[in-house]
Amino acid sequence: MITRRQYRQGGSLSAALLAMAVLWLGLAHNTLAAQDGETIRLTLLHTNDNHGRFWPNQYGEYGMAARKTLVDRIRAEVKADGGYTLLLSGGDVNTGVPESDMQDAEPDFRGMSRMGYDAMAVGNHEFDNPLGVIRKQQGWSSFDFLSANIYDRDGQRLFKPYRIFNKGGMRIAVVGLITQSTSYIGNPEYVEGLDFVLPEKEMAQLLPKLEEKADLVIALTHMGHDMEAIGTDVALARAVNGIDIIVGGHSQQPVCIDKKGELVADYRPGEPCKPDHENGTWIMQAHEWGKYVGRADLIVGRDSVELVDYRLVPVNLKTGKGEERQYVQASISPDVELQAFLKDYQDKGGAALREVITRAEETFDRGDRREASNVSPLGSMITRAFQQFARADIAITNSGGIRDNLYQGEVTVKSLMQVMPFANTIGYVDLNGEELRQYLQAVGLLDGNRRGIQYTGLSFRENGELVIGSESQPLDPQKVYRLATNSFLAAGGDGYPPLLEKPTYVNSGVVDFTAVQQLLAGRESITPADF
Repeated sequence: MITRRQYRQGGSLSAALLAMAVLWLGLAHNTLAAQDGETIRLTLLHTNDNHGRFWPNQYGEYGMAARKTLVDRIRAEVKADGGYTLLLSGGDVNTGVPESDMQDAEPDFRGMSRMGYDAMAVGNHEFDNPLGVIRKQQGWSSFDFLSANIYDRDGQRLFKPYRIFNKGGMRIAVVGLITQSTSYIGNPEYVEGLDFVLPEKEMAQLLPKLEEKADLVIALTHMGHDMEAIGTDVALARAVNGIDIIVGGHSQQPVCIDKKGELVADYRPGEPCKPDHENGTWIMQAHEWGKYVGRADLIVGRDSVELVDYRLVPVNLKTGKGEERQYVQASISPDVELQAFLKDYQDKGGAALREVITRAEETFDRGDRREASNVSPLGSMITRAFQQFARADIAITNSGGIRDNLYQGEVTVKSLMQVMPFANTIGYVDLNGEELRQYLQAVGLLDGNRRGIQYTGLSFRENGELVIGSESQPLDPQKVYRLATNSFLAAGGDGYPPLLEKPTYVNSGVVDFTAVQQLLAGRESITPADF
């Protein structure tokens, strides 16, 4: 193994190769052995990007109650073998499922508390809510919200920066860090006046203090895994020597590295997973939604840490389609007490879905999707909601994503979900006029709307000239415009040009029907003519 002390002195290539060889022989957990009483066996468990998934999906996959059964089983196994456990979350507990969103993620935070989480990194989607809601969520939680690099107007940290755990006499420091991009991808109303310091800078200043207090340093982050960008887990590991482990979130991916040292793009549940290893630091991430529990079996000494085994344990994930779906591994029974506790919230959330928003005086027909040039009042209403939410100049969505009419009568949350059942999130990107023209040309909006795109914010003069906004101004190649759309199209769905790699692209994390709900709130009634 490479000790932190050896690494800072330059280390040894042969020692590094030996460590890797020992690790990937695939030693089983029950063979871990303490060395002369100077080490402990620590099993680090982690999840990230829960996004409201406290309840299993329609196929019975994941869910907090099954996760608790798995975590309790691992804890009992490790304890029987004389070891210790630590359970961490990489953040973004909020936003994604109506039953959770409508209850300020109370079932999620209370469920995590009952599972015995030790700490959580604050994620950018925690700032989908005002600080008062975040403080309320902290009150529901038995674990710490950690973030060292968020400061208020007075220069004071908004959250506890780190916590030191004592496990068998070993001091384990867990430091929270959040992506600096929260300053512009978070809700402007809720992040205004906050300073999100570059994580590399914050950790470099904090680490010398931690090394005096701790035997093991874990950065618990919500920054994402990216080989190139600054402010990510990889950038942090490369910039700051002495971090033993990074447990991450934000990019919502299983961080598993192949033999070439590249990220496995098509990781499948149940396959082996080797975490990334950068500058002497292990980097781990467990995809999203509680689909996996990451498990790292470690031997920790005063100046050393050895990763003996690592895996992503699936939580009732299945393969196949329809009735042919099969569990990847043996099914995990949900914890009975937690399942009953969460069912009350699930039922309450179901009642919330019946909430009446407004009344439709006439049916909003989604239009005949075979008519490519059709822009229906329903499509116009949806894209206007996108436009208003993102403060965009133009908004588009695909007709194929509108799956039902909005029928005459009471408009409920559930009826909006039937219109937009895919729970796509709203994204937006800033493009100059020429870039926007090229995009609109690529999607077919400059030559007859062949894709049947639903849109708001643009129109065409009789001569075919494209004009933007209510003042019908011609497209200016030098002007910057904001385009709002859904996450499916932004990712290149339906063959649309992908927007995710654009430096100005932002995924708001807000589900499409939520924006429509906000647009309609407070209106006594609506008619197609309104849109």
